[in-house]
Amino acid sequence: MTPVVGRRPGDPAERSPSARLEEAVGLAQAIDLDVLERKLVPLQQIRPSTFIGKGKVEEFADIIKASEIELVVADTALTPVQQRNLEKALGAKVLDRTGLILEIFGRRARTKEGVLQVEHAHLTWQKSRLVRSWTHLERQRGGFGFLGGPGETQIEADRRMITERILKIERELEQVKRTRGLHRAGRKRVPYPVVALVGYTNAGKSTLFNRLTRAEVVAADMLFATLDPTLRSITMPHGAHAILSDTVGFISELPTQLIAAFRATLEEVIEADVILHVRDVAHEDTEAQAADVAGVLKDLGIDLGDAKRVLEVWNKVDKLDEGARENLAATISRREAAERPVLVSALTGEGEDVLLGAIEERLSAGRETLLVTVAPDDGGGVNWLFGHADVLARHPLDDGAIEVTIRVEPGRVEGIRRRFAKVEGGAPRED
Repeated sequence: MTPVVGRRPGDPAERSPSARLEEAVGLAQAIDLDVLERKLVPLQQIRPSTFIGKGKVEEFADIIKASEIELVVADTALTPVQQRNLEKALGAKVLDRTGLILEIFGRRARTKEGVLQVEHAHLTWQKSRLVRSWTHLERQRGGFGFLGGPGETQIEADRRMITERILKIERELEQVKRTRGLHRAGRKRVPYPVVALVGYTNAGKSTLFNRLTRAEVVAADMLFATLDPTLRSITMPHGAHAILSDTVGFISELPTQLIAAFRATLEEVIEADVILHVRDVAHEDTEAQAADVAGVLKDLGIDLGDAKRVLEVWNKVDKLDEGARENLAATISRREAAERPVLVSALTGEGEDVLLGAIEERLSAGRETLLVTVAPDDGGGVNWLFGHADVLARHPLDDGAIEVTIRVEPGRVEGIRRRFAKVEGGAPRED
């Protein structure tokens, strides 16, 4: 099987051809395709019939025939006509970038919500191609995906049946959205802020998630190793708790169908109190990857330039040599203090404490500091404060009472005043 990589129109100029080729190969390998050939095809112009020129088509046809290749991956979006013509000329199935990413998502989805979202994206994409490519798809594509053989959806269903299935999935997803909304509302009733991880696929989000939460979410050196969102509790330096959310990774030219389908999942990011933008600073195209993430988040109404809410996490510093580290340190020092990223290695744990401190600092912005006196006979008072506020310090008094310095959201101050007899503004006691 061979990926045939063309220069994608609109791709950032700073993204190197070699990196584009490696990403395409990585996408193919993410669903266990055996890559026999990899070629970068520079294009002066796009041919409406086959995307690439006639000479290249003939060259690839000879390679495919000699190696008995079954599948060709074109790292670009092909029209139905281009896909059909290429398949006829090459004598093999052809999968474009959109189809490949949809196939990966179909393999990775595990939860009911994820499966529904991916199927919705598949069907929406297939429906848009039915008018001119129905006979082409028939008996070549497999139901839910592309590589699994004949399936009922493609062989027997017509446009009306696909539309009905899409509507049914949308109703089910709406119920999932309502359920997720109830869960989110429940979390809001408990003083646990939400911290969301976002970033380009394979930037190390899941590894960082595991490091901060001591969880065992699947983390592998491959594109889209994880898909379904995961939430776990993390503990801040002063003992307060937050919910950390690991979301699906982004990629350049992420199919619009997937962005729409996963909007309910990405609402975890929209509603998050703090967003950690995880970047692979050891990657040669880290700037282009960051621009791709910013583009998707902009579509969701999120401004990555909001330093009060968004924190850049420069990951994989363990892969850098001393000179590269010094250059990064110099780059960071030139930024305003509030906009400086945190250097970490999710693999080794380097920078973990600094990152947690930076998260806590952003979560604490706008909160009030109070001095609460817990009476000697209030046995559960201190534990109650740990569950409802950030406890900064504790100090026993001579009469058996305990002075507790806490930090809390303004909206929760009144509840604390009702719970305890003595509450006043204050700062941590200097011992």
